[in-house]
Amino acid sequence: MPVIEPISPQAAATKAAVLAEAMPYIRRFNEKTIVIKYGGNAMTDPDLKEGFARDVVLLKLVGLNPVVVHGGGPQINAMLDRVGKQGQFVQGMRVTDSETMDIVEMVLGGLVNKEIVSLINQHGGRAVGLTGKDGHFIRAKKMYLKGEKGGEQIDVGQVGEVESIAPELVALLDTRDFIPVIAPIGVGSEGQAFNINADLVAGKLAEVLDAEKLILMTNTPGVLDQKGQLLTRLTPKIVDGLVADGTISGGMIPKIASALEAAVNGVKAVHIIDGRVKHALLLEVLTDHGVGTMIRRDE
Repeated sequence: MPVIEPISPQAAATKAAVLAEAMPYIRRFNEKTIVIKYGGNAMTDPDLKEGFARDVVLLKLVGLNPVVVHGGGPQINAMLDRVGKQGQFVQGMRVTDSETMDIVEMVLGGLVNKEIVSLINQHGGRAVGLTGKDGHFIRAKKMYLKGEKGGEQIDVGQVGEVESIAPELVALLDTRDFIPVIAPIGVGSEGQAFNINADLVAGKLAEVLDAEKLILMTNTPGVLDQKGQLLTRLTPKIVDGLVADGTISGGMIPKIASALEAAVNGVKAVHIIDGRVKHALLLEVLTDHGVGTMIRRDE
């Protein structure tokens, strides 16, 4: 028989308080869809990966419907290095020729996607891996970047933007108690694959699924002001001001743009959280204070 260590009254009280705090959120979000963009250190640190998988399974077990959309930039870079191909970026977008696209599909739709699915299943979930090519449920079109002179268009290869998402496949998996895990690869009108920014896919998917929440996991605590302090609640109007004065800049701009669009188009709340914090997902969804920045539509 295993020996069970006694728990102190203080530790017992703390555990009970945590469970009691979670109860109203479990009730409030029962059967609600939560779209989670999984990326950053949470995808590369072994302990954080295990913790994320457990947290997703727990959310499903207590009645929520989590949908995971993942990135995989570091893993793509590592594979490109292995085959002796140099990655190139323009305005933060990966230049994706046909050879690079083959590697992107192999890494995102294969290695990374199946690892996440396996981890979730190991912890008691029922995860199913998808790309947008499955059932052609993510339709995409070629993205051109704007040049510095305005009218100029920059061709970065098979990089796409979301044209439409058909929600039926993901919704069906939700109703059968599966957890969808989606690689951000879309399909064009002629069947060609497109590499799409995972934040954009997560935002559009949250919109079409009428999600309660969109959660973007990052390597930062959230949106910070110019003094480095966390901004916990934002609206589109406030965000516009932060972009105008340079507080929000660089790689955070496309993430914020995706978050804003989702909030404006019906997602109840968008959260940008620090994936480096253990159990950040549970802390954001099931506690009073959360651990990141929440963006909501103007009231």
